[in-house]
Amino acid sequence: MEGGENASEIGSKHGEHDIESCDKILNAEKSDVANDQKMVHDLGLSKNQLKRIHKKNKWLERRPEKRLNERAKAKKRRAIAKANNIDLGPSRKALKKSTMADSSCKLTVTIDLSFDDLMIDKDIAKLIKQILRCYTLNRRASAPMQFSLTSFNGKSKQEMAKHNGYEHWDVQFYAESYLARYPRDKIVYLTSESENVIENLEPECIYVIGGLVDHNSQKGHCHNLAVKEGIKHGRLPITKFLHMKARKVLTVDHVFEILLKVTEGKTWQEAFLQVLPERKNAQPVSKTTNSALDSLTDISKSDINETIELDKH
Repeated sequence: MEGGENASEIGSKHGEHDIESCDKILNAEKSDVANDQKMVHDLGLSKNQLKRIHKKNKWLERRPEKRLNERAKAKKRRAIAKANNIDLGPSRKALKKSTMADSSCKLTVTIDLSFDDLMIDKDIAKLIKQILRCYTLNRRASAPMQFSLTSFNGKSKQEMAKHNGYEHWDVQFYAESYLARYPRDKIVYLTSESENVIENLEPECIYVIGGLVDHNSQKGHCHNLAVKEGIKHGRLPITKFLHMKARKVLTVDHVFEILLKVTEGKTWQEAFLQVLPERKNAQPVSKTTNSALDSLTDISKSDINETIELDKH
């Protein structure tokens, strides 16, 4: 064909181009290896630390793209919901009006973030994810609780900084501890080891949830802390309403959600059954069982009273 290139010329150019591309990739890889070796030598990093740095950098590079994909998916969900008359919850406009300041619920719940030194980075990241869920739940509530984070000044704050704009959330962030922020006589530290069972939530009290993801390594730490500080503590009435073979220790977001549902008018049992994951295998305690237990208690009391009367004679 006149003025055209033959196949051998095109193949030759493509081959040269491929070789150049391979050379560039190899040179880039060699450069990366050299830089890695320099970082290991200059900063005293281990190979695992270097891998974590590379992984984080890749995540940061991909974040804008992921955000765009998430927005596209959300837009698609809204379109499908609108076409099928599916309720996706309150709109952004409605959420702007539903704030803690305007809420009829005055119950205060704070998460104590003073345990950063007891957790590895991975667990701190898990804790922040749980806090994000607490915020989302409270934000979507018709009457949000008064929600705060205390001792917000360490690694948890650094992890939270990865979420752009968190400073503008409808949450109170306090660098000082809950003891410095709230009246001591109104504080109730929630801990599963407490012997005090909470029957009702008191609006004037400040309920503290320990921000500790411990995997059993720090069992009883929050309870011991409350006892040491001489403040009130209590546990949720799980055993009164549920049969559970699993441990009664719950995650931060599960405790928060249970409290929120109770403030919204749910019974303790309803809140537990709606919130607790299936792996807990929670089964409701029947009214019959409760009546039987009450009867046994009454019989026991009667026996004790008869014994006392016999001893008197």
